[in-house]
Amino acid sequence: MLGYVSARCLRALATLLLIVTVTFVVLRLSGDPAINILGLDASDEAIREFRRSWGLDQSIWVQYVRYLQAVMEGNLGRSMLDGRSASDVVLERLPATLAIMAPGFILQLLIGIPAGLFSALRRNTWMDRLVMTGSIVGFTMPGFVFGLLLIMVFAVRLHWLPSGGAGTVSHVILPVLTLGAFGGAKLARFTRSAIIDVLGQPHVRAATLRGIPRSRMVLLHVVPNAALPVVTIIGLMLGGLVAGAVVVESVFSWPGIGRLLVSSVASRDLAVVQTILLMIGAAMVLANFGVDLLYGLLDPRLRHGQSDGARKG
Repeated sequence: MLGYVSARCLRALATLLLIVTVTFVVLRLSGDPAINILGLDASDEAIREFRRSWGLDQSIWVQYVRYLQAVMEGNLGRSMLDGRSASDVVLERLPATLAIMAPGFILQLLIGIPAGLFSALRRNTWMDRLVMTGSIVGFTMPGFVFGLLLIMVFAVRLHWLPSGGAGTVSHVILPVLTLGAFGGAKLARFTRSAIIDVLGQPHVRAATLRGIPRSRMVLLHVVPNAALPVVTIIGLMLGGLVAGAVVVESVFSWPGIGRLLVSSVASRDLAVVQTILLMIGAAMVLANFGVDLLYGLLDPRLRHGQSDGARKG
């Protein structure tokens, strides 16, 4: 088990290093922060001084090494717009993002798992087709389109809910519905597939022939065996919630990390953008790391050297 955990830790660290590197290089090649922040009318002397004060006059390799050293020391840099610590700028927006992420994730679970189980147990019926049609629509429709549809119906037409902003419980409802519907649709499809695969296995068919009640068979034989692939997709969804919040917050003018990322990219506030992307990457890596650990606990074969390919097979 120790070797299994160590290998996953090394893979997680390598992934984080790759995220940091790609983010750093792409941001430096995508535009000049001096021009974006000071404006086109700034003098050449002002631009040169800005670049010098922020270390942008050094080679990209020197900047990268210094940035890595700072990150390892826990220093994520300062915002170029107001000089505050980039981590402080991001953390003050984190509660607003968590306020829609947490209930959004719970809603995804409440929609996806029961819908997938219901659809699988009624395979090839009109109810199954109805649930899967809704799942496909919810899964393929871009989040911003679904959010705009909710605004048109509940804010513009019915005047039940505000179209954006924050401050009251009613402002939370539409963003949470947007996050929950998209993730729930994805989870329903994967849950259905996992349940159907287990229902076709010999031990389940044998349990049926022995006359075991259907509800007991599903609870004791089907659900536990379908847990591994469902846990995988849940882990990926949990890691991707921060990224999904970027779109949702932009649509509903929600004052969270997503809107901060959009505005920081536009102004080329490098440290803030790097901090947010590093946080998103870390969330996804930690979620996958947690899934790997759960796999090791739920499937003992993985603790004895079997490959990921064998797990999936």
